[in-house]
Amino acid sequence: MKKKIFAIVLFLTVLSGTTLLFSQQSTGQLNAIQTVVPFLTIAPDSRAGAMGDAGVATSPDVYSQHWNPAKFAFIDGNAGLGISYSPWLRNLVPDINIAYLAGYKRLDSKQVLSASLLYSSLGDVPFTDEFGNLQRTFNPNEFALDAGYSRLFTDYLSGGIAFRFIYSNLTGGTYSGGVATKPGISFAADISGYYQKKISILSKDAQLGFGLNFSNIGSKMSYSSSQTSDFIPMDMRLGTSATINLDNFNKITATLDLNKLLVPTPPIYSSTNPDSIIKGKNPNVSVPVAIFQSFFDAPGGFKEELHEITYSFGIEYWYNNQFAVRGGYFYENPTKGNRKYFTAGAGFRLKAFTLDFSYLMPVAQNNPLAHTLRFSIAFDFNSLRNANRSKGA
Repeated sequence: MKKKIFAIVLFLTVLSGTTLLFSQQSTGQLNAIQTVVPFLTIAPDSRAGAMGDAGVATSPDVYSQHWNPAKFAFIDGNAGLGISYSPWLRNLVPDINIAYLAGYKRLDSKQVLSASLLYSSLGDVPFTDEFGNLQRTFNPNEFALDAGYSRLFTDYLSGGIAFRFIYSNLTGGTYSGGVATKPGISFAADISGYYQKKISILSKDAQLGFGLNFSNIGSKMSYSSSQTSDFIPMDMRLGTSATINLDNFNKITATLDLNKLLVPTPPIYSSTNPDSIIKGKNPNVSVPVAIFQSFFDAPGGFKEELHEITYSFGIEYWYNNQFAVRGGYFYENPTKGNRKYFTAGAGFRLKAFTLDFSYLMPVAQNNPLAHTLRFSIAFDFNSLRNANRSKGA
């Protein structure tokens, strides 16, 4: 059984690498998928941010709410809190920020409650009239508030669900084309699963993990009463990880995530009749239809469907469970956005808290994502309590 599991991991890795190579060699016409509230797809924490934005199958931590709520069922400890901050797109705008607050509380040996708040500030934006005269300055902001529940089904398998309220205020009620705008509101949910089991690899103790998360499955969003509603970034994330304990002090983890948006791909319209679709499917469909249709609606067929998968590769090394070094790579096909970047980072763990940071290095020059930093700190309430008891003693 151990050999079979290891063979499955190896097969998935080879298959993903083959698909990635195929995607790199098959570039065509640009046809990127557009959604509202894209801040929901940004890695909010430094650990995953340093591993190429991979996190659906890694070992559970306090930031699992974003990547895979089912992981909380396997987390050590009874309660924890994490805070993360990133100055975003500083090469373009000096005051865009993303902040993340997450926490969990264990109910018993099988059940865990969790919650999080993801906040994005887009900085001060000047609004002008048709003559260029300044009317007002507004700070657009967006946030997502989550509540989650995870449970162990067996010693190796868990499931999780999270409910999400999404709020996006980009205009502050400013009129556009004579029509008043309004904040966009959506309700969504995540459904996830996680599997982990101890195995042996190369005569070393190891742990294998698999994760699956259907996230942001929810209602469309509109910013005015006359505007057509748009899809939020519903997606499917599938991943695997393997951790090998090299000895009593050293361990290393390799992980791979595959992610695909579950929203319609823009079709190709007739040049003479803008309402006539030549290739692809009608994107103006309901949410359930869009999810099902997203697997076969690309106008370029199966080849383009493969292009819509993004790949996240990550490596993590721990020494004595106190110091970590991480690296990763993120790939998106040139026809779907062309995001390609390396990531790196480190982590420091003391008795009561963990401090992490990450750094993003785009492949292309003059990329707005260049020099992106993330800072995270997590608190383990059990360790804090034990530390206080030791002092009291």
